[in-house]
Amino acid sequence: MAIYTVTQIANVLSAKLKTEPKFRGIAVKGELSDVGSDRSGHLYFRLKEGNAGLRGVMFSQNAAKLKFLPIEGMSVIAYGGIDYYQRDGSCEIVTTQLLPAGEGAEYLALAKLKEKLTALGVFTAPKKPIPRYPKSIAVVTSPNGAAIMDIKNIVSRRYPVAEIRLFPTLVQGISAPENIAKALYEADSSGCDTLILARGGGSSEDLSAFNAEAVVMAVYNCQTPIISAVGHETDWSLSDLAADLRAPTPSGAAELATPDITVMIQEINIIATDLKKLVGSRISAKKEELKSFEFALAGLSPKSKIKARVDGLKAIEETMESAKNHKLEICRIAISSLGEMLSGLNPENILSRGYAMVYKNGTVADSADKLSAGDNIKIVMRGGNVGAEVKKVLVNEDEL
Repeated sequence: MAIYTVTQIANVLSAKLKTEPKFRGIAVKGELSDVGSDRSGHLYFRLKEGNAGLRGVMFSQNAAKLKFLPIEGMSVIAYGGIDYYQRDGSCEIVTTQLLPAGEGAEYLALAKLKEKLTALGVFTAPKKPIPRYPKSIAVVTSPNGAAIMDIKNIVSRRYPVAEIRLFPTLVQGISAPENIAKALYEADSSGCDTLILARGGGSSEDLSAFNAEAVVMAVYNCQTPIISAVGHETDWSLSDLAADLRAPTPSGAAELATPDITVMIQEINIIATDLKKLVGSRISAKKEELKSFEFALAGLSPKSKIKARVDGLKAIEETMESAKNHKLEICRIAISSLGEMLSGLNPENILSRGYAMVYKNGTVADSADKLSAGDNIKIVMRGGNVGAEVKKVLVNEDEL
């Protein structure tokens, strides 16, 4: 008989448990006992059923996600894998998910449906873009719930030009999945360009209709871009995964489905200002270009050439007129000078100064040697004439 050490046996048991498929991904139902935790946040417990017991551990990264407080005596279902803890020589379930037993069956069914739909590509199909400026929005929800009022209020504030069309349906209860699926198909064929599937918050049981296969497939088959807004921000449903976009709340869906008109107005004003500047700049440039064309055409125009010639002739005329006036002025000055000179030489003017003119036989006797004694002469002087007879003539003091 072979003799084994404790370590050998422990290694064999540990290896066997780790390689046995039936102990991987197992779910174990039992009653909680010896519940406790350490400073790291790891959760330790025992699962009991009658006289049987199984140790369990849930590490901190998973324990932090628990949505309930595990307490002594609570019936739960632990999901995880069986492992052998060599130091204590005991088996334990390393738990990744812990649920109250009442939710366990529902969780298993939901996980199985999710696995089935994942294999069909329901959650990985390409997502359709949500229209930026919707004309009409179809809303599938209860006509009496707060969801439709929230959506209407937000759409009327953000984008009042969009039409809201309600497709009423039950949102919980045994008939809800069938009602929701029917309303989704009607909304999808209505011609609306955006679809919102909405429901307010509630328990997991209240929201279970949105995990029904008929509803998820109706969401998946919608040709209209669809936003799923089921419950609160922490609630997730299979419909959320199948939709083109998930919103945390119905109000959030209304915001995701519509643009903000105040932002649009600001953007339009900015675009209008930029466009006005651009158009003004181009108009100014074209005006300058037109002026250059007009200037070029004016230079080639016969009328312009005639005008240039006329202007040239006018300039010549003005020059000639100026030259003529200048010449006339010079002549007037010369004539004036000659007049003054002639005036100075005028015998009458000389007579006025006491001089006299002697005429012999009607001719001026401008020198004494032209006169002889006995000549009859006429003396012209200021105030009149004097007839006289020459008695004696002296030429250079010599008597003639």
